[in-house]
Amino acid sequence: MTTASLNPQRPWQVPVFLFVLLLAWTLFWFRDTASAMVGIWWRSDTFTHGFLVVPIVLWLVWHKRHILSHIQPSPNAWGLVLLALTSLAWLLGDLVAMNALTQLALVTMLIVLVFTLLGTAVTRTLGFALAFLFFAVPFGEFAMPQLMQWTAYFTVQALRFTGIPVYNEGLQFVIPSGSWSVIEACSGVRYLIASLTVGTLFAYINYQSLHRRLIFVGVSIIVPVIANWMRAYLIVMLGHVFGNQHAVGVDHLIYGWLFFGVVILLMFIIGTRWAEPELCERASDINTLQPHQPVAQSRLAWVAVAAALLVTLPIMGRWALLNTTSTVPPQLIAPATLSPAWSVAADQIPIFKPAFQNPSAAINTTYVSGDQRVGLYVGYYRHQNYDRKLVSSDNVLVQSRDTLWAQVASTTKIINFDSTQRKLYMAELRNLTPSDQMTYERLTVWKVYWINGTLTSSDILAKVYGAVYRLMGQGDDAAVVILYTPKGTGDEGQARLQSFVQANATSILALLEKTKQTQ
Repeated sequence: MTTASLNPQRPWQVPVFLFVLLLAWTLFWFRDTASAMVGIWWRSDTFTHGFLVVPIVLWLVWHKRHILSHIQPSPNAWGLVLLALTSLAWLLGDLVAMNALTQLALVTMLIVLVFTLLGTAVTRTLGFALAFLFFAVPFGEFAMPQLMQWTAYFTVQALRFTGIPVYNEGLQFVIPSGSWSVIEACSGVRYLIASLTVGTLFAYINYQSLHRRLIFVGVSIIVPVIANWMRAYLIVMLGHVFGNQHAVGVDHLIYGWLFFGVVILLMFIIGTRWAEPELCERASDINTLQPHQPVAQSRLAWVAVAAALLVTLPIMGRWALLNTTSTVPPQLIAPATLSPAWSVAADQIPIFKPAFQNPSAAINTTYVSGDQRVGLYVGYYRHQNYDRKLVSSDNVLVQSRDTLWAQVASTTKIINFDSTQRKLYMAELRNLTPSDQMTYERLTVWKVYWINGTLTSSDILAKVYGAVYRLMGQGDDAAVVILYTPKGTGDEGQARLQSFVQANATSILALLEKTKQTQ
């Protein structure tokens, strides 16, 4: 049976009209989330492709118009359950100012509206087009640290294989012609995200079998990662042979994009060899269509009204919870003594300042006990929003472009903190400015988050605890506690910090609790 032999009349007008109204209603209430997403497309080269996602989705929908013309749109009340869950996810993300979660929730909400108002058959037919909307979400930079580690490791090993001596420490390495560092732009995350986006679209258009599509999507993930490793190695080699000025700045980025473009083009050319011709209308598409059945207008109306109410619930919930968050600036003052053995150093010039942005209050104080020195940094956050929040990709110990310090190692370790076993984040920093003896001072650093009285070293758990406390109406007070001390030889730094924590953990936690009470 061909498509031309089927020409039933389908009442699309009312469902589509209600869907468009509900879509506009949703985007109106969540306009801040949508505009934040567009703002990232505009500012970040990594996510500029987001501007193309919506036109591509509309084209994919238009491509399915002949099949859609034979489908009876029918509301599905189960979509209301999914809509409630996505609304809750948005609220949780907004409470902890987590852009990725709020934007993922918004896109999911728009997809669920299709399922709710137009039904299962329409959603199944437009499955790929709807799923492709997720590429509009600026998501994926969480992989950047790991990609940077892989890039640095491959580059160092390739240089050594080439016969070039390398001294490597963390993301920094030195060769006879100069020093190099793997920064965010070298991670290849932008190449990976762009390749995955266009590779997924290429696979859908050029292949019909699921296994070929999945294989090509996998290739579109692996190829840009390996290509970026080769790009980093070749850039270092160019600098080594012809001088570093030829491998940095604008030339660096242009060379990278040209190299990436050639690699992706070759990937597509090879992938085309196994392309499968598209059937105009497959029998399976026609056979799975719903038979023509009139839809009760009253059922469609109440589902639409219920969906509209569910969309507004997280907005109202946010307004209610905002009243439980204090806007009074916290008063955080470093005590002159934490314990009888530890007091503030006479010279109050901190040797290190963590890169935590825009805290509500902060202290960075050095404490001494005899010839032992430990720095205490506390960044306190209250009334958190998208401009001021404890856990953020911008809040790190050391930024990659820092000219004074570089992080060369990190781990987590369980220690005895306040008479309780706690997991802390530990790092080693190297001073990039040589001293008179041409050595580099190193710091041992410990970090832990304090979320309304709960301690954790995990960024994810810090977000979860923050959302839970906000939902419970207990406010959003949180802080990062960072201890640092000269590394010394062996485990001297670790032992010094452990001694400091055993003597002063109770005083530090009491300081945070006292700050919380000043509302």
